Amino acid sequence: MFRWAIIFAVIALIASLLGFGGVAGLSREFAVVLLVIAVILAIVGFISRGRV
Repeated sequence: MFRWAIIFAVIALIASLLGFGGVAGLSREFAVVLLVIAVILAIVGFISRGRV
């Protein structure tokens, strides 16, 4: 999931450099959402690893 967040962040960067504001904003939002979900899942995985 971290990989997808990085891909969307790169797409947002390239789109903003080329002047596509809408695509850049949407890609940035996807990247942020995926990054938050990935961090939450990583934390839950680390916490639950000791209990299983």
